[in-house]
Amino acid sequence: MNAIRLTKSGAPLEEQQIETPPFNAGDVLIRVKAAGICHSDAHYRAGVSPVARLPLTLGHEVAGVVEKTGTDVRGFTIGDRVCVHYLATCGRCVFCQAGTEQFCPTTQMIGKHRDGGYAEFIVVPERSAFCLPDEIPFDQGAILMCSSATSLHALNKARLRPGETVAVFGVGGLGISALQLAKHFGAAEVFAVDINPHKLALAERFGAIPVNSLGRDPVEQIQELTAGRGVDVALELIGLPLTMRQAVQSLAILGRAALVGLTRESFSVAPYSELINKEAEIIGVSDHLASEIPLLLDLARTGTLDLSHGIIRTVPLEAGAVNGALDGLEKFGDDVRAVIVP
Repeated sequence: MNAIRLTKSGAPLEEQQIETPPFNAGDVLIRVKAAGICHSDAHYRAGVSPVARLPLTLGHEVAGVVEKTGTDVRGFTIGDRVCVHYLATCGRCVFCQAGTEQFCPTTQMIGKHRDGGYAEFIVVPERSAFCLPDEIPFDQGAILMCSSATSLHALNKARLRPGETVAVFGVGGLGISALQLAKHFGAAEVFAVDINPHKLALAERFGAIPVNSLGRDPVEQIQELTAGRGVDVALELIGLPLTMRQAVQSLAILGRAALVGLTRESFSVAPYSELINKEAEIIGVSDHLASEIPLLLDLARTGTLDLSHGIIRTVPLEAGAVNGALDGLEKFGDDVRAVIVP
């Protein structure tokens, strides 16, 4: 089968012909219909977040059709539409039993620890596959499995309550989902912080208040827009020390900053004025949970979470096109989401 693979850290992905992956009794073989290109994949390509082995097929946002099932699989049949929870876990350890499977000691993330969806086929355990409702197109089903799911998990970790205010730092794939979900959960106001006018205009269409941080400190703007109070919840979705610090500085008393973006760098905090004197919190957000996916799929099925309106650009399963999309992510370009359609 055809696959787009990372063969060397810091180098462009390459197109390779590889064997269709074998599968075990509890696995499903999925014909990929759509695979999202995530900013994390750009980090993997660059070596910012190292992958487990090379060569490796990237891609952890996957939707498709069941091609074959293992002998122990009971929940799926050939032809079923599915989307994939990107963590392959044991299902038995204390973390899996508690519903915090991202900390399973044997967990493998598809597209990072095992071959992912930049290919014609992918194999995952049955527990990692979810039925994709007919109302959700494959391209939207794919990106739901990371950007939307992680945004939902971040809001859950931040304990957003109705009537609170939210600042979303970064209006990419995660940000567009985050601002919609925040509004759905009753946020009084949502501020969308970015430097890209195109993305800010899109956020405004979804009911957010745009904050252009290109020429002016977004913390100052948020303070003005909230009459000096700050926001109850700040989501940092970019992975830059600057925006992480700004997220913390934008908090109101008892505010919570949920950090999602990936970086190897540190950032400074003024403990007394920014945390202690406000009883504010900084919360780490790692991946998302299988238990959150059914609600997410229902919100997308009913149109509450809208991933249309030009958010998605499709590209073919070709190395040049995929590398081009990753280049755009590294430059924080206009694309909100790019999805491979084999």
